[in-house]
Amino acid sequence: MAIRLTANILIFFRNNFRKLEKVLFLAKELLSERNFIYLSSVILAISCAFAVIILKSFAHHVFLIANYVNGYLKLPYINSILPVVGILLTVFVTKKFLGGTLEKGSSRILYAVAKKGGIMPKKQMYAQILTSSLTVGLGGSAGLESPITVTGAAFGSNFAQKYKLSQKDRILLLACGVAAGISAAFNAPIAGVLFAIEVVLTDVSISAFIPIMISAATGALISKIIISQDVLLSFHQEQTFNFHNTFYYVLLGILAGLVSVFHARNFRKVEKYFNNKFYTYKKALFGASFLALLIFFFPTLFGEGYESIKILSTTHPEILLDNTLLENLKSSPWVLLAFVGIIVFLKSYATGLTIGSGGNGGNFAPSLFVGSYLGFFVAKSIHLLGLSSTLPIANFTIVGMAGILSGLFHAPLTAIFLIGEITGGYDLMVPLMIVSSISFAVSKQFENHSMDVKALADRGEVFTSDKDKNILQSIDFLKLVSTDVPTISPNQSLEHLVEVVNESNIQLIPVVDDKNFLVGILNFETIRLLISNPLQSKFTTVKEQISQPKAIINHDDGMEAIMDKFDVSEAIILPVLINGKFYGTISKTNLLQAYREKLKDMVIE
Repeated sequence: MAIRLTANILIFFRNNFRKLEKVLFLAKELLSERNFIYLSSVILAISCAFAVIILKSFAHHVFLIANYVNGYLKLPYINSILPVVGILLTVFVTKKFLGGTLEKGSSRILYAVAKKGGIMPKKQMYAQILTSSLTVGLGGSAGLESPITVTGAAFGSNFAQKYKLSQKDRILLLACGVAAGISAAFNAPIAGVLFAIEVVLTDVSISAFIPIMISAATGALISKIIISQDVLLSFHQEQTFNFHNTFYYVLLGILAGLVSVFHARNFRKVEKYFNNKFYTYKKALFGASFLALLIFFFPTLFGEGYESIKILSTTHPEILLDNTLLENLKSSPWVLLAFVGIIVFLKSYATGLTIGSGGNGGNFAPSLFVGSYLGFFVAKSIHLLGLSSTLPIANFTIVGMAGILSGLFHAPLTAIFLIGEITGGYDLMVPLMIVSSISFAVSKQFENHSMDVKALADRGEVFTSDKDKNILQSIDFLKLVSTDVPTISPNQSLEHLVEVVNESNIQLIPVVDDKNFLVGILNFETIRLLISNPLQSKFTTVKEQISQPKAIINHDDGMEAIMDKFDVSEAIILPVLINGKFYGTISKTNLLQAYREKLKDMVIE
């Protein structure tokens, strides 16, 4: 009976989905390009909002069940066991159903924009939801927002591909999916728009704001209608700003910047340690076991941690010590302070273990988690040291989230408006601006790029604030390489070139050995007179006229390095090698033409 019911439901959705597709194809024919984009942004936002609802609700209810079992049935190990199960299940699903690979992190969105023209794999539309729900939903110490943004971006990208939209519209809809995801996850439409603009799109025109705003507003609306406020991160107490506390907010901003750098570097070290070091299941079990140990001693590391953030901002933060080994000491403020301070530094290990061992999640929620704990630690320390008895601890807990978010993701505007929206007002706008800007400035001194894109940026695989560099990086130069270039052996005579030269218009003739390794080149201008003389060309070997190219381009050179080689050598054509072997030649003229075409394509009208 159940199988039949499930089959009927699937058939119902499949049939209605096909009807919707037909309607959308018809709408594409009838509507103008801009109006179809507006319609698409609404449909995308609804899809993303429901993905958020599934993820958030699942994670929240698992957290409630774990707390119920832990608190009422007195099974203190359940919080440690569930993350191990979740990570092992994630690895199993990845190997058996997702081809053995899973691209994690919001950096994949930026890579798609920079290198793939906004094209993302279809499996990202469901892979992120499936794996992150297992990892984070069962207690992995990471966040759901990064998988949500990747899912939203994949929805937008594949929607655009389905309806054969242009590259600029594909990237725009990708950004709409990201905005809708963030907006629905926090019921924060302004933050969703800013995240899409500040993090995903490096170059955007005013007209692109409209579909992004439509998506963000729609995502927030669906989220507000369906998701309970208990599931989302939100605060309802009154917050006011006292300018006498400005110095302490500056101090919090500086500390937030330093802690951001610590978290980013430490997370990368832990994640790197696990890369290619163990067999898949062994790695998962090894990393998850250490995570389980951390969660046993510090239960607030379980899951996203949003519930503990809410507790910290209340008048009874000592509740955090319930169901811990320190429960009998929770009346001591110094014990609570030490507990919170240690967790500020342990979170990066917990998140690194979660993702590095094979789980899926992101650092968005951990950044808010660490920020709230840091803000509480700073304000509570000032209280206990007697420096100020009126410092609002709840305000520092809230503002600290913006500090770490800004420092980690280099997105101060997103941080300011996200926290402003989830607190229900903008009374803390001034301290939010102070802490976010200072944290960003401090973090920027140590790290040029945000933690999610640093590795890609170092390899030149992601956009930066340098627009010229962005356009260069978006060019796949290997597609411009001429691979049908005739070659010659160093032991042959020049007369072998006569026929080649007569049939083609070449300026550079590669000289290769029997294994296709580049030995040197022949410059046509240099050997032209010799070739025109039959006697000389017959008795002159290639080896006698060989010379070395002014520069050599390797297949893994970045576009900046390639253009530098052309500028320094003043060459028009250069040879391209793959692992030392000759692959073809590339012309500076073709590169400049590709640059001009990309410049036109990247302008979003």
